[in-house]
Formats: sequence, structure tokens, C-alpha cells
Amino acid sequence: MNFFLNIKEALVSLTANKMRSLLTILGIVIGVASVIALLSIGESAGDSITGEIENIGTNVIYVMRGNDSENVKNPKDLTLRDSQALATSPRTTEIAYVAPVFTGRTEISHLDQSRESSILGISPDYQFVQNLTIAEGSFITGAQVEGRSAVVVLGPNIAENLMGRSNGIVGMTVRIGGYPFRIVGVTEPKGGSAFNNPDNNIYIPISTAQVRLPRSGAPDRVQYILVSMANAENADLAIRQIRDVLRTTHRIPPRSPDDFTLLNQQDFLAVAATITNVLTIFLGGIGAISLLVGGIGIMNIMLVSVTERTREIGLRKALGARKLDILVQFLTESVLLSMIGGAFGIGLGWVISVVVSQIAARSGTPLDIAVTLNSVLLATLFSAAVGIFFGYYPANRAASLAPVEALRYE
Repeated sequence: MNFFLNIKEALVSLTANKMRSLLTILGIVIGVASVIALLSIGESAGDSITGEIENIGTNVIYVMRGNDSENVKNPKDLTLRDSQALATSPRTTEIAYVAPVFTGRTEISHLDQSRESSILGISPDYQFVQNLTIAEGSFITGAQVEGRSAVVVLGPNIAENLMGRSNGIVGMTVRIGGYPFRIVGVTEPKGGSAFNNPDNNIYIPISTAQVRLPRSGAPDRVQYILVSMANAENADLAIRQIRDVLRTTHRIPPRSPDDFTLLNQQDFLAVAATITNVLTIFLGGIGAISLLVGGIGIMNIMLVSVTERTREIGLRKALGARKLDILVQFLTESVLLSMIGGAFGIGLGWVISVVVSQIAARSGTPLDIAVTLNSVLLATLFSAAVGIFFGYYPANRAASLAPVEALRYE
């Protein structure tokens, strides 16, 4: 029995029970679409997160409190004294700017508009570390930090949400934590996502933040310190210099571990890659379960088909059909069901990806979801494997029927 004749007979058999075949194919369609859509979403989310991290810049080092080492007990807070030491030490030749950051969460309001938001207490160097550009007005100045001024710089998104516009608002007043703050500047739009979007940021002098925002720990405590390097290629040297200065200011003995953590872009990228890989595998696993359920549906329908066609199988064997011929015949039907479902599933998966991408764009989350060739090939091969795997048992059962017993079957 040749290949094309097998295909023709399989199509005749499947069209004889159109509704049953359609429902079986639908299970595979949903499974394949789930695999393609979820894998594409996972990969696109990973690319989006990686892109946002790369937008931070390759020359920024984050100094964080604490260390994963079990030997570090009660790590010291990072303070303004630490940032001043980093900025003024003759040993930190690879450092360009140092920007301590104090953060707190409180309400910001204007007239009848209000929202709970994170407030960043920063120094003037923060603008250069993060490459911020001012659209109107000015950024936080050294004099405003020294004078603990009640001034604020808004990102364009937060300005739009509170004021209804992002231009012509310098000199107006907003309330932060119940205190009035005068708007002195608005930053240029940079774009981003919820992970890192400077357009949603609110900046006030760090000295004002330490007075107005909730705090704990040392009086001059900061949550983290941003350090920009003079040359990104000398990151290792810059990290060593930062570590030496901080170990001195924290009075850490020579053989004791650091009570702080230094992270650069490569560290964030490595963590993000690990998280997104786990996410992609998890989402792909969910899709695979859907496809597995579709495969069980194929097995169920093929077993019913074998039972209904027992006399036909006996007649074929009586006329000279070999066991292999019967096996191939039913296996072809199973694989054909799976492949037809796979073809429609690829189309449905692409449609789902496009719809999710549009929803993400409208919600302000840039998530460019593209159906990759890898996800299509994986789903196609997996659907074919499902057809073979779940179709083999019914096909083998049909091929193993004794002709005499099959002809007697009622």
C-alpha cells in the first residue's frame, strides 16, 4: 500500500465522521496554539526585560546594602557619608558620578487627582548617571539639596496623569505626603515599561526626602547608590575601587566578607536571563499539557474507530492485508488528525500573539510578540509526535486482531 493511497483512505475514514474528527482536531488546535502563543509571549517578555536593562546603560554600577553571605550579620546601612567618600576619594579614579538614592512611598496629589507613588530623593548627579534630559525648567540643584527645598521634578507620564499635561506646569504646586512642593522641572520622555520607566518617576532633593518621607536606620541612610564609570571597559577596576573605599568606610576587617553588594548591567542581565528562561519553560509546559490532552483525545477516538471497524479489519486481513498495512493505515489517520490540528493551531497561535501584543501596546507595556520559527517547528514536531505516540496503541491493537475473531465481531 503506497503513501498516497494511505492518505486517501485516511481522509475518507475521517470525513465519514466529520463532527467527531472536528472535535478531535480542535483539541490539537488548542494545544498547538497554546504552545506557540505561550512560548512567543515568554520569549518576547524576556527580550523586553533585557532591553529595559540595557537601556539603563553599560556604565552604571548599583551599590546595595547587605550580602548573601551567611557570615554577614547586621550589615551597615549605606549612607550619604559612603557616597561622599566614593565621590571624593583619590582612589576612585574610574568613577565619573556618584548618586545616592533615598526612596519612599507616599501620596502625590494635585487638585482632585491623587495617587500612591514611589518618590525618589536624589542629588544633582543623578541626572548625569541616568542620562536624563529636562524638557522644561531645571533639574534638582545642589543649592536645593543644601536648603532642603520643597521642590519636585516630574516625569512626563506622572505629569500628564496629575496635571492633564506635561508642559507649562513649572511653578505649579503639588502635594507630596500632604506637604506642598513646587514643580521646577519636567523630564523628556524616554519610554520604558513597568520594570524601568523614568517617565513615571518623581524626583525631590535627597535631603528633603530624608525629612519628609518615612525612614528607618541611620539619619543619613540611603537605599542604594548609583555609580557611573568614566570608562565602561574598566568595570572590574571600578568595582575594585568602590569595594576598597566602602570596606574602609564600613571598617570591615581584611578577611571578613563585604556587607554590601555591587551589581552592574551584566549581573542584572544574567539574573533576567535566568528568570525569563524559567518563565518560558513554565509557559511552554502549560502549552504542552494542553497538547497532551489533545493527544489523549486522539487515542480515545482511534480506539472507538478500531472498535467500530473491527469487521472491516477482519475482511481486509482475510483478503491478504498484512499486519503492517493495518498498522500504517490507522497510524496515518492518527498523524493526519494531529497534523491538520497542528496547521490550524499555528494560525491560531499567531492570532493570539498578535492580539496580546495589541493589548500590551494599548496598556502602555511595549511587548512586541513575534511568532518565532523555533516555536512553530517545536509545536509542529510535537504535534506529529503526539499523533504517532497516541495513535500507535490503537493502530497496533487493530493490526493485532485475528481475522476470524474480527469477522465474527458484532
